[in-house]
Amino acid sequence: MKLAIIDRDGVINYDSDQYIRTPAEWKPIPQSLEAIARLNHAGYRVVVATNQSGVGRGLFDMSTLNAIHDKMYRALATVGGRIDALFFCPHIDESNCDCRKPKPGMLLDIAKRFNVDLKNVPFIGDSLKDLQAAQAVGAKPILVRTGKGEKTSTFKGLPKGTIQFVDLNDAVKHIISE
Repeated sequence: MKLAIIDRDGVINYDSDQYIRTPAEWKPIPQSLEAIARLNHAGYRVVVATNQSGVGRGLFDMSTLNAIHDKMYRALATVGGRIDALFFCPHIDESNCDCRKPKPGMLLDIAKRFNVDLKNVPFIGDSLKDLQAAQAVGAKPILVRTGKGEKTSTFKGLPKGTIQFVDLNDAVKHIISE
């Protein structure tokens, strides 16, 4: 099975330092939805792995998070794409849970759910936490320069093997061409 893991905020949709708190605030980055559809059509199962500490901070509740994701699913369907599974961590940093990236818990749950080894599975993200989580499970860290990615690209000590692209669209072109 071909699998690709993608972070949400800053990769699929525009991010905000104030969090994406409502469905109205969720806006896709140009060509991101089409890129996911291309992955689907190339035979990839697409999984979203996202930290959503806004839930733990009380900024929005689970029904709002579900409504945001419903908007994403509907938008994807209009371009022939889909998300096969969505994993999220609702906790804040201070909770020290195992599922919050950069810890590998969420990705290990994905591996278990899909019964796959994550070695060399592409993980596309815009933050150092995404790349570190990918590295922790042997996945292929891919940095996009949307969202926090431009700033992340300047960090010294990115995980070994990290490859960088302008956006999700360019990253997907590379993945499909491999």
